[in-house]
Amino acid sequence: MCGRMAITLPHEAVVEMFGAVPANDLPDTPNYNVCPTVNVPVVTSDDGVRRLRPMRWGFIPHWYKKPNGGPLLINARAETIAEKPAFRAACRERRCLLPVTGFYEWYRDGDAKPLPWFIQRQDGEPLVMAGIWQDWEQDGAVISTCAIVTTGANEAMARIHHRIPVILTAEDWPLWLGEAGKGASKIMKSAPEDALLFHRVGTEVNSNRAAGATLLDPIA
Repeated sequence: MCGRMAITLPHEAVVEMFGAVPANDLPDTPNYNVCPTVNVPVVTSDDGVRRLRPMRWGFIPHWYKKPNGGPLLINARAETIAEKPAFRAACRERRCLLPVTGFYEWYRDGDAKPLPWFIQRQDGEPLVMAGIWQDWEQDGAVISTCAIVTTGANEAMARIHHRIPVILTAEDWPLWLGEAGKGASKIMKSAPEDALLFHRVGTEVNSNRAAGATLLDPIA
């Protein structure tokens, strides 16, 4: 599961990291509280040319009559992505990468108030999540949309939540983007146990209106 994230990377750094051509209308960064339905910077590959583009986080199936015409699809399960009508074509033809600083997850213990955690890479490098995308069109309006691919949590993540985004290393990027042939299904797996760093953050992030770098500050 991934329902909130932080994106603090300058676009110039992302462009250099992926060798991508940037769009002119990328969303502002840093954003320490990225919520569903907002635009996020996404890396795609078109005929071998990587592009950094803005996309709405919240995949819109082609049969929706309006953007909110059905459930909000921010995640796609790796186990069923190839069969689900909403996702199967995108899984084959339109895969993307979402480079972020990290993501938030909430630990729920019975009826107690959910407690937010921030998850990032252990080595401090950008965390690159697997995604799928498609353009949704209605009455001449086109919205580029995306969803994050998730899988079963590794043991470390399972202490907080049973799902985790599919996190890809640089070696995996060409295969996921379709630049290195077929076989992307084999990299839809959980991150190694030692790959991620977890820390508790304040409940301020429970509000989608919260902002600022202090949202990432660890608490005891």
